[in-house]
Amino acid sequence: MAVKKINIGLVGYQFMGKAHSNAYRQLYRFFPEVGVEPVLKVLCGRSEEKVKAAAEKFGFEDYETDYEKLCARDDIDLVDVVTPGESHVPISIAAAKAGKMGFCEKPLANTVAQAESMLAAVTEAKVPHAVCFNYRGIPALALAKRMIEDGRIGTVYHWRSVYLQDWIVDPNMPLVWRLQGDVAGSGALGDLAAHSIDLARWLVGEITEVNGMLDTFIKQRPVLAESDDRLGGKASDEMGEVTVDDSAIFTARFATGAVGTFEATRMAAGRKNHHRIEINGSKGSLVFNMERMNELEYYNTEDPGDARGFQVIQTTDSEHPYTGAYWPVGHVIGYEHTFINLMRDMLEAFTQGKPFSPDFADGLACQRVLEAVSRSAASRSWESV
Repeated sequence: MAVKKINIGLVGYQFMGKAHSNAYRQLYRFFPEVGVEPVLKVLCGRSEEKVKAAAEKFGFEDYETDYEKLCARDDIDLVDVVTPGESHVPISIAAAKAGKMGFCEKPLANTVAQAESMLAAVTEAKVPHAVCFNYRGIPALALAKRMIEDGRIGTVYHWRSVYLQDWIVDPNMPLVWRLQGDVAGSGALGDLAAHSIDLARWLVGEITEVNGMLDTFIKQRPVLAESDDRLGGKASDEMGEVTVDDSAIFTARFATGAVGTFEATRMAAGRKNHHRIEINGSKGSLVFNMERMNELEYYNTEDPGDARGFQVIQTTDSEHPYTGAYWPVGHVIGYEHTFINLMRDMLEAFTQGKPFSPDFADGLACQRVLEAVSRSAASRSWESV
């Protein structure tokens, strides 16, 4: 089988840049049957010194400091945007106008209007596009999707999710870009709850109405002196205003008739990446926790009464989604594989001319929910999506 090479132009080189670069390097090694091999062609960033060092570290052939030059290059097939939220719009639109396949980190944009402009650009250019909701690439959640579609838990009544982290609990944690509204758009709401919203839409259905509250507990933090690729950095002596939420909590109604609760915070001491989801249906329930990402809990109301209870499915067998490409049974996969799995599906669809989800339309749908939650927090009332 002929292997199609896809030349990657990646904009951004810190936390997500590292994750995406690794996934592109590994994709063909684990999924050769797809017949697509990403090539790390060009890494782009504003600081020439830093982006040059990152390009050498990650294995890129070349680097650029201007995203417009990157998009104009004839040797680039796909532009991947992993920069802070406020720059997603101009880079993605420039890539679309240049006829490049588009891939963008979540959330797609900082506002609904921005997301609409991005979707309009890729639609007009007729280029393939995708949003990096990488948790869809978790085998346990892909299995949950299959079980729900097969009717294993019946009619879904409840969605329940909490996404808890604690990396900003310390008030001396510096004012990184994720704590600045003009750059990030929102705090825990867009950073964490966006993942929950996408999974809820994917597993249960469209969200039609929300009622939420947003809170900021630490109003000022030290201004960032130097960033790093692990969400933090060095603090300066100057103080700055935190302009995003620390906590986002909302209830929701789905078009299917199901109801849901969502909580997201980066102020939950002791919780590192606790993304727990519970889905209750007429025939059973499913439970997933990101901190135990190779497990899916399943309760079946049709089991005999004396044997009824939650069973833990270890999603490490070849019958489970994606896992047959990796290790022998029982040998778990990790966070980095979620990107490989999503990109596997994305590049297969792109090169074969097939529809792919999550795309920019999914990113826009998520953004509409995020914006409705923000409106609800301000109005203190239910808001339609």
